[in-house]
Amino acid sequence: MAEDHNQQSDAASDTQNQPAPKKKSARGKIILTIVIVVLAVAAGVYWFLTRNEVETDDAFTAGRSISVAPHVAGYVTELLVNDNQFVRKGQLLARIDPRDWKAARDKADASLIQAKAAAQGYDMLAQVATLEFPGRLTQAQGTLAEAKAQLVKAESDYKRQRSVERAATSQQDIDYARAALDAAKAKVMEAQGAVERATPVKPNVENTRIQVSQQEGQVKGAQADLDNANLNLEWTEIRAPHDGWISQRNVEQGNYVSAGQHIFSIVEPEVWVVANYKETQITRMRPGQKVDIAVDAYSSIKLHGHIDSIQKGTGATFSAFPPENATGNYVKIVQRVPVKILIDDGLDPDRQLALGLSVVPVVHVDTDGHPDAAPRNTAPAATPVHETAVQ
Repeated sequence: MAEDHNQQSDAASDTQNQPAPKKKSARGKIILTIVIVVLAVAAGVYWFLTRNEVETDDAFTAGRSISVAPHVAGYVTELLVNDNQFVRKGQLLARIDPRDWKAARDKADASLIQAKAAAQGYDMLAQVATLEFPGRLTQAQGTLAEAKAQLVKAESDYKRQRSVERAATSQQDIDYARAALDAAKAKVMEAQGAVERATPVKPNVENTRIQVSQQEGQVKGAQADLDNANLNLEWTEIRAPHDGWISQRNVEQGNYVSAGQHIFSIVEPEVWVVANYKETQITRMRPGQKVDIAVDAYSSIKLHGHIDSIQKGTGATFSAFPPENATGNYVKIVQRVPVKILIDDGLDPDRQLALGLSVVPVVHVDTDGHPDAAPRNTAPAATPVHETAVQ
């Protein structure tokens, strides 16, 4: 009897406990539904709040790196900077042995002195020529007049000897008169030649002036050589062309450097961001829109900037080997477009950003921007000129 009573009680308890799993299952479904709804709402809120934000992790800091190279060749006698040192514009970085260039400068200076002396001498000759050549012409003309007078006298003497009675003269006197006449004629011809040689006074004077001009040109050439020698001597001192940090130093004191050889790089303080956005992300981007920038290296730094410009070409287009898509095995790949972002604020003055750091820029495409199309030509168009037919 007792066993039957226990079995009946166990059956009753099992019957009472059967609905419990159904209640737990219904409660779990409700919780799961609530979680899904909450996640969907959260996703919708997140999408709504970030629908105007476009970001990429394919972005890096960029800046200007100036390559420093000597103008002249020589041995480096002094090296006054070290790696990653900050330098100011005009600061002396290194010095090249100046002795060869000083000798070249002194030689050029001596050549200039000689050229100036020669030019001064030609100038004096030109001043003398303005008086000498007219004087020579006058002297030749006077000599010709004197020779003509002697010719007249000789002709008179000869005629007189020929006209007198044969008994009043002798053959010797006649011969002397004839010889004097011939000599007078020769003197006249000689004097006429001298006059002809002295006649081109202006060309002779101009010729001396041309020589003066030629020598003045040599003076200018010698002056240019001296200026070049002075420049070469100044260039033995290598100075910083801009404020910045020394980078890529590949020279040591005592090295021989050639003109144009890269020995330093100077990284300027100005830094910006180049972000490579997908072509599907730039639809609403415009220059001037605000950008928030996170730096991977410094999580505490939050930068703010704006889009400066969008490159008119994808990165692949300007690569060393642009793709040739006109092939039979073409596969479409989403292209990247470089976007230049200028930093407005948030930089730590005590912590300079290195070039090439990874950053994550977020562009707010709902902020104001401006178009970047080419400016229109507002100048009035030129009126075309129509040719009229000649009747």
